[in-house]
Amino acid sequence: MVTVEDAVVARWETQGSRFEVLVDPAAVQDLKDGKKVDLSDKLALDQVFKDAKKGDKISEEHLERTFHTRNLAEIARVIITKGEVQVTTDQRHKLQEAKHRQIVATIVRNAMNPQTGAPHPPQRIEAAMLEAKVHVDPFRPADVQVEEIIQKLRTILPIRLDSVRVKLKVPAQFYPKVIGDVKGLGKLTEEEWLSDGSWTAVLEIPAGVQTELHEKLNARTKGAAETALVK
Repeated sequence: MVTVEDAVVARWETQGSRFEVLVDPAAVQDLKDGKKVDLSDKLALDQVFKDAKKGDKISEEHLERTFHTRNLAEIARVIITKGEVQVTTDQRHKLQEAKHRQIVATIVRNAMNPQTGAPHPPQRIEAAMLEAKVHVDPFRPADVQVEEIIQKLRTILPIRLDSVRVKLKVPAQFYPKVIGDVKGLGKLTEEEWLSDGSWTAVLEIPAGVQTELHEKLNARTKGAAETALVK
């Protein structure tokens, strides 16, 4: 459970009443990103307030009339998703940093340089975002912001969100060591066992995962795996 000091205030006003809860800022971010979150242990206090700073509580009867439930987790979810979040300057800075890292990681994983077909390293994305004066909103979904940021980055460097298809060939003895990583990185669209005992497959992956795929295959097979881009 988050402490009162580390919690943020989520506020929603409706029907002339104001409802506030003290909630874990990470949980707020996850909800805003569309993730499933169990709020039962994410509230600093098991109470809904008229004014959290003053400690003015709202009666359970009033909550039930408005939300048709007394379940605090369900009530908090409505307040967070429909309302606004009040944060201190320091809290906003920390949340922006976390969302910034998430967005950079998403771009690196899913984007590539269309001129070379290679992924952009994180440092290059960071520098381009700085040059483009990108503003990160800590409470807007990362995937929505990524689309907008990519548009700005295109004025600075060649970049495109894309996926690639990679043909793999792995000696039979290494198959058990690589199959978990392969399936975890992308989608297998073709598989075949060759007459020499090797396993071959075509894997569809986000463009930025190419380096990670090659590194894992080389480590698992001691360099025996073969890869090639499928045009």
